[in-house]
Order: sequence, then C-alpha cells, then structure tokens
Amino acid sequence: PIPGDVPIALAGYLLAFERITFSAALICSTLGSVAGFMTVFLLSRFLGLKLYAAGQSEVRHKFAHSVHKLFPPSEMEVVRQKFSGHGYLAVVLNRFLFGSRAVICIVAGMLHLKIPQVLIASLVSSLLWNILLISGGYLLGSNWDKIGQYAVFYSVPFTILFIGLIVWAVVKYLKKRKEHDAGA
Repeated sequence: PIPGDVPIALAGYLLAFERITFSAALICSTLGSVAGFMTVFLLSRFLGLKLYAAGQSEVRHKFAHSVHKLFPPSEMEVVRQKFSGHGYLAVVLNRFLFGSRAVICIVAGMLHLKIPQVLIASLVSSLLWNILLISGGYLLGSNWDKIGQYAVFYSVPFTILFIGLIVWAVVKYLKKRKEHDAGA
C-alpha cells in the first residue's frame, strides 16, 4: 500500500478542513484505482496468452518453456476454469493483499476472466479499500501519513494466509496431476 495509497489517506485528512468532500475523495480515488487495475488487466488479457505461447526469441522461448512445465498448454483450459471459479473473489480481495495486486490482475487477464465481472469486482474492492484509507486518513488527522504503516500491519497476515491457500491449492493440483500421470 505504500506509496500509492498514501495520497488517498491524505484526501481523508483534507476532509477535516473541508477542502474536499468524502464522496469526491471516494469517487476520484475509486475511479483511479479501477482505471489502473483495468488497464493492466486488459493489457494482460490481450498480450498474456501471446507471451505464454512458444516464440522465436530466446527470452520468449525460455518464458514459455518455464510456464509450460508448471501448466502444460493442454491443461490451460482446466486452470482457466478453476481460476475463473475463484478468480473474481481474488480480484475483490486483492486490494487487501500486500504486494499481490499486479499478480492477481495479470493472472485474471491471462486467463480471460469476463470483463464485466472483473470490472465489478475491481470496483467493489477499490470502494472498500478506499473507504478504509479515506476514513483512516480522517481519523488519524495530522498523522495521516502513518496510514501506510497501519495498512502494511493489516495486510501482511492476510497476505500470508492467502499465499498459504495458493500454495496448498498448487500442491494439491500437482499431486493430483502426478497421480494421474502415474496411472496413465
């Protein structure tokens, strides 16, 4: 959440001086948050699978080879279906996960989650997060710049739990794949 969310907390601080209204701060910060998320999502959606495909250059070939080891092209549809079942929830939660916004955004784009649902999930996530930041900035008053420290304190345990769930899901997936390959 640092430093990008600090200006949103500053907007909360400015509420105390009636320099800005809560609704204006929330609308502007949410529009900016959603616009940024959707830009990366759409770029990933457009370019992601092209980068995944085996290509001519050495870098592109190595990237594709590494990704193919974990998720063979023949299994991408299964991965896409599984992520699409929980991907929208991941988009909603991503604002609250320290350091994962871009990763979730890129994966959601590469796996072609539906644009309207991603837009709504991003909007909900941004609204909730920005309400917390603006309110926090207002409540902290002249200490508004400390919001980043509080946000990190809150986000880290939530992120650890989320990463643990992802690791568990990947291990389960790889075990199932290994059992399937051994039985075939």
